[in-house]
Amino acid sequence: MLPCLNKKLLGIECMGCGMQRAIALIFQGEFIAAFQMYPAIYSLIALFLYIGINIFFKFKHSNKIIGALAIITVSIIITSFIIKIIN
Repeated sequence: MLPCLNKKLLGIECMGCGMQRAIALIFQGEFIAAFQMYPAIYSLIALFLYIGINIFFKFKHSNKIIGALAIITVSIIITSFIIKIIN
């Protein structure tokens, strides 16, 4: 696993801390542990899957769907980061 330079240099976790471990947990079949490690993992997967599928198959309102998924993902990332800082 790659170390988080932000945490190593500043002592504060970044907004992406836990993503690598969450992906590893998904590959191991630990879906709940992956969500607990990085709550935005499933919305990120949904976003990237939709963008990947949209490359080959164009959907009618794809820009709105991608925008909504991006807003949801960023909201989850920021919220979980704030909760992590408070605790």
